[in-house]
Amino acid sequence: MSEWKAYKLGKICKVKGGKRLPKGNNLTSIPNSHPYIRVRDMGKKYLPINNLEYVPNEVFPSIKNYIVDKGDLILSIVGSVGLVSLVNENLDRASLTENCVKIIPQKDILNNEFLYYFLTSNFGQAEIYKKTVGAVQPKLPIYNINDIELNLPDLPTQTTIAEILSSLDDKIELNNKINKELENLAQTLFKRWFIDFEFPNENGEPYKSSGGEMVESELGEIPKGWEVKTLKDEFILNMGQSPNGDTYNTIGDGMIFFQGRSDFGFRFPSIRMYTNVPKKIAKKFETLISVRAPVGDINMASEDCCIGRGLGSISHIFKLYSYTYYKILSIQVELKSYDNEGTVFGSINKETLGNIKSIIPPIDICKSFNDLSVANDGLIFNMVNECQQLANLRDILLPKLISGELEVNNINF
Repeated sequence: MSEWKAYKLGKICKVKGGKRLPKGNNLTSIPNSHPYIRVRDMGKKYLPINNLEYVPNEVFPSIKNYIVDKGDLILSIVGSVGLVSLVNENLDRASLTENCVKIIPQKDILNNEFLYYFLTSNFGQAEIYKKTVGAVQPKLPIYNINDIELNLPDLPTQTTIAEILSSLDDKIELNNKINKELENLAQTLFKRWFIDFEFPNENGEPYKSSGGEMVESELGEIPKGWEVKTLKDEFILNMGQSPNGDTYNTIGDGMIFFQGRSDFGFRFPSIRMYTNVPKKIAKKFETLISVRAPVGDINMASEDCCIGRGLGSISHIFKLYSYTYYKILSIQVELKSYDNEGTVFGSINKETLGNIKSIIPPIDICKSFNDLSVANDGLIFNMVNECQQLANLRDILLPKLISGELEVNNINF
């Protein structure tokens, strides 16, 4: 640690604020060449390119000097203070909100990615917290950002530390990308079979376009032999019930407990809580659905778990877990329409959920789809687990490397 040197951030970085749109002007959802980065877009290492809003072309000249470049580090300074992201090539030359700043390090002293990991570490977040002012609307003034303290090793060591941590983040990001592609493939197949009715006929040809017989139903034309019933006719519905609060714990005593959609991640929930007196249980790989605001978010149980009143579980009598998941995902828009039900916030009860109209295919077609999808879902399950292990490793290494407690030449993985 004696080789590390103490600095004030303002001595080795330039901090530049963003810009508010001129009064009376609004962002547009119509894409153009001027994306606008807001606090709500932050929270991950690299800024997302989905759900962005844009500066209208006629407004951009008035804020054209408040842009970010590829590689810039961005820090939120109003409201949700302390979110940190890096700009990748997709948002090079994007405009920046006045609620964020960009921080530009002196390249001969400070590695940009090392700074990112410092600011996201407990040490960096503690410094940010100390410098934040205001109780109702927290703010981090630029002069306080300049006063943030950090200890730095030499530049090559910073670069090595950043590369170690980035390699873990990059693998997580790659796994997440593959998982989304696998899920999209299964969703596309589900749509082709069960919405477009192009499942294979007895000759292996797409049913509807090969002249398969269609019949009228209350939900439109459906293949002959299919039925229109309700979700409760096809699935077993199980509504959650929260255990007593004094049974909750975070030390692994009892069964995993998911209270609501706040635990949801990509495909599987994150484990944060346990209960030693579980009441309602969802089995491994059953579909989980949020039944209280927001209604209709969907995950899958990664193992047997207790579910609280914010969730329900849905299962198939023949344990067709993949078919069930993609079927419920296919009606998510309808499920989310119940967000405005209830007196205080959106909700859906077991009766309402069970009575949603559903097109029910013959069981052999459902089983065939499930057989095709289960391998993909197995890959997703394995990669989600790997991501969690990588994230745990990164979170263990991050404070030790950033503080100098662990030397880079002792890292071996």
